[in-house]
Amino acid sequence: MQTAANEAIREQSAERWFKACSTADVSEDTAKKIDIEGFSAVAIFKIGEQFYAIADLCTHGAASLSEGFVENGIVECPFHSGTFDIKTGQALTFPCTEAVNIYPVRVEGGEILIRLDVPSSTAA
Repeated sequence: MQTAANEAIREQSAERWFKACSTADVSEDTAKKIDIEGFSAVAIFKIGEQFYAIADLCTHGAASLSEGFVENGIVECPFHSGTFDIKTGQALTFPCTEAVNIYPVRVEGGEILIRLDVPSSTAA
């Protein structure tokens, strides 16, 4: 009976993870925009061997961060040049003052999975 309960919990939590894309679809210093029905767009980034997911929309203006300049773990908004830390979502330079949401990421079998139901404005 304990095994069946563990399976049920595992299945429920698996439903919260969404397949975003293949790890091969994301390279350093670029971003991949992901649209999943029912959620706001997410930008996926690769820093070293790690993948990160943040809200794609800049908190200062309606710009897609996946279209911004990426370097050394920082993304620059393409509209007004404000910057965000990709790992923490924190706004780093004016005019951006509000952090973007970050989302948990895991990799399984070459696929990037993101958890969109638990956004955070700071790294956990």
